[in-house]
Amino acid sequence: MENDTIAAIATPYGVGGIGVVRLSGPEAIRVAKRMVRLSHGRQLSEMEGYTCAYGRVFDGDGEIDEAVLTLFRAPRSYTGEDVVEIAAHGGIYLLERILRACCLKGARPAQAGEFTRRAFLNGKLDLTQAEAVADLISARGRQAARAALTARDGALYREAERICGELTGYAAHLAAWIDYPEEEIVEVDQDALAAGLCGCVEALEKLSATYDTGRVIREGIDTAIVGRPNVGKSTLMNLLSGFQRSIVSNSAGTTRDVVSDTVQLGDLMLHLSDTAGIRSTDDPIERQGVQMAHDRLARAQLVLAVFDGSEPLDADDLLIAEACKEVPVIALVNKRDLPRKMDLEPLKQRFERLLVISADQPDDLELLKREIEQLFSIGSFDAGAATVANERQRGEVRNACEEVRQAVDALSSGVSYDAVCVCIEAAIDALLSLTGKRASEQVVQQVFSRFCVGK
Repeated sequence: MENDTIAAIATPYGVGGIGVVRLSGPEAIRVAKRMVRLSHGRQLSEMEGYTCAYGRVFDGDGEIDEAVLTLFRAPRSYTGEDVVEIAAHGGIYLLERILRACCLKGARPAQAGEFTRRAFLNGKLDLTQAEAVADLISARGRQAARAALTARDGALYREAERICGELTGYAAHLAAWIDYPEEEIVEVDQDALAAGLCGCVEALEKLSATYDTGRVIREGIDTAIVGRPNVGKSTLMNLLSGFQRSIVSNSAGTTRDVVSDTVQLGDLMLHLSDTAGIRSTDDPIERQGVQMAHDRLARAQLVLAVFDGSEPLDADDLLIAEACKEVPVIALVNKRDLPRKMDLEPLKQRFERLLVISADQPDDLELLKREIEQLFSIGSFDAGAATVANERQRGEVRNACEEVRQAVDALSSGVSYDAVCVCIEAAIDALLSLTGKRASEQVVQQVFSRFCVGK
C-alpha cells in the first residue's frame, strides 16, 4: 500500500476561504492531470517542482471549481513522493467532490497520518520529528509551539544521535579488543571509558528531566479549584475563563457539580474544574458534590485552594488545608478588597505558596501566573533545546540511561568487557528505537494513530 497514490482533504472541514486536497504517490501527477485543465494550456506533467498554476477542476458531472495547483516533485516534497495540492474554495461540498474525483481517477483515500508516515518511511523525517508534527498541530501556546518546532527541526534526533555515536564508539572499541586480542589495538582505558559512560548517563538524565515540564507546557495542567462555599471559587473560575462559566451567588452550595473549562493563562494551559464547596452538609445532593470535589482534588496536578480573607478560618478551611497536603497547591486568600479578618499564620504554616488576591480583579491573574510558572519550573524550560515530548520517547531515553548505568556498574565491579558491551549495545538499541531506525511496526502504527487524516 505504500506504493499507491493517496488523497485526502488537508484542511479542516467547514466553510473557509480556501480548502486543500492533497495527492501523494507515484500516480499523483497523472491523477491530477486527468481532472484539471490549466489556464496556460500546458500540461501538469510539464511543470517543474515547486511551481503553481491556475486552472479548473472537473469530474464526470462537469466543472467543480476553479483552483490553484501546486506541484512538488519527488524526492523534494514533504512525503518524498510526487505531491500535488489542489487549492479550491473552502467548502465541504466542493472539497469532498474534488476528493471523490481524485479517487475515481486512480487514488485512494489516505489513512490518518499517512502522508507523514510516508515522509518517515522515505527518510524525510525521523520518528521524533514525525511526532513533533502532531505536537505542532495541537500546540496551544507559544512555548509549546516553539518546543514542537525545535523537535521538528531535529533537536532531539541530533542529541540522540550524538549520544548513540559515543556509545557506538565505546562498543566498537570493546568488541575489537575482545575479538582481536592479537591485533595492535589501543588498550581499553577503563577510567576513561567509565568517565565517558558517566557522561552519557548525565546527558540522558538531563534529557529525561525535560519531560515533566515539557508535558505541562504541551498538554496543560489539570487544575482543581477548591474551598468551602462562598469563598470565591466560581468568581475565580469566571475570571480565568474570561466569561461567566460558573454561577456566582451568595447562597452557599450553589455549585453542586464539577464545572470544567480549558483556559490559556499566558503560555500555560489550565484544565480547570470548579468544584462544589467542601463542607459538612446533610443535603444528600450537595454531599455528592463535596465527594466529587474531594475526588477531583486527589487527581489534580494543581490545586488552587481558595479561602475567604474577610472571615476567620473555620473547621472547613482547616479540613481543606489538610486535604491538600499531598498535592501541588497554591493557597489563594480571596477578597483582598474587604477588611481582613483572617489570621494568615496558620495558612502560611501549611502552604509553601500563598497569595492574597481579589478573584474579580484581572490584574491578580499575573500574580497567579507567575506563581504557577515557578511551581512547575516553567522559567527554566528551554523550548529551543532538545526535549522529550511523550511517554514513548521518555521510555526509550530511560531504557538507554538504565543500560548505560548498568554498563558503568559492570565496569566498576570488574566483570568481563563482554557484559559491559552487551549493556552498551542495549542502550544503542533503545536510542535507535527512539529515532525510529529500529522501531517495530507496532510502535510506528501507534505514533501515527495520533494524526488526523490529511497530514
